[in-house]
Amino acid sequence: MTRNAAIEVHNLVKSYRGGLLRKRFDALRGVSLQVEQGEIFGLLGPNGAGKTTLIKVLLGIVRRSGGSASLLGRPAGDRTGRMKVGYLPENLRIASHHTALTAMEYYGKLSGLPWSEIKSERLRLLESVGLADRSRESVKKFSKGMLQRLGLAQALLHDPELLILDEPTDGLDPVGRSHVRNVLMRLKEQGKTIFLNSHILQEVELICDRVAILDRGLVKAIGNVHELSAQQSEGVELELVVAASEASVRTALGEREITTCQPHRDGTYRVVLQITDQAAVDRCIDDLRASAISIVGLSRRRVTLEDTFLKLFAETPELIQGS
Repeated sequence: MTRNAAIEVHNLVKSYRGGLLRKRFDALRGVSLQVEQGEIFGLLGPNGAGKTTLIKVLLGIVRRSGGSASLLGRPAGDRTGRMKVGYLPENLRIASHHTALTAMEYYGKLSGLPWSEIKSERLRLLESVGLADRSRESVKKFSKGMLQRLGLAQALLHDPELLILDEPTDGLDPVGRSHVRNVLMRLKEQGKTIFLNSHILQEVELICDRVAILDRGLVKAIGNVHELSAQQSEGVELELVVAASEASVRTALGEREITTCQPHRDGTYRVVLQITDQAAVDRCIDDLRASAISIVGLSRRRVTLEDTFLKLFAETPELIQGS
């Protein structure tokens, strides 16, 4: 295992057989990735990409068919290593007779913690996820977002070194998502490693140091957001607001690729076009000014993680349905 790697996966394969003909299905087809200690790492991919299977292999819930995987220097599924891992499943199930406090007690005992430690930590952790004032309330009354926050608190109860979170902000409103982001950033500052699976691309972009994108059991791309955006970007998207008619704008811009040309109520036009590089941007501005076109506004649009994701899967749009 590489020094300082919290998770290391090499050529990981997981195959299933099902149906009357026992047909083989490869959920993971040679996945390799590495998560460094102290980073927040995001796992992305459309439905059926293999994200949940990868998490289950890492936790030892299912056995790999080939390759290798390790957590904190121990083989995936090893009990000693798993004791240092906090896990939040996507759909956490908590028995309806529990309150938030008794649920924390239950999960603490499952982790083998002494009662004194559970008692001293449970309310502090519930407060950290915004549930202190609902701590004695039945979980039957909890929304999905509240259950997710309770799940995050229970995952932290035994002070793990590594957190594996499956859709941690699912069901949360924008304020709740911001709260969870702040919690995760504080955990990172404490040296915790966070491995999260999420379909909310904007959340991943805001918080993750690096991301991996899975597609049908293979890693399609891996790196930080800026690296992935640069790999998929074919140039610069330039947005202009100009005081001129559409005809004069199109004449001045010549054969340049204009993707949008929309009129505003004030008589200006919003123009979006694809430009290859900064030199081409300069020439575009020069041509507009040479045509006596007044430039009211100008901005370069940043390529987002969502842009990158959609472009990666542009050839197979059915895969991103519901992702």
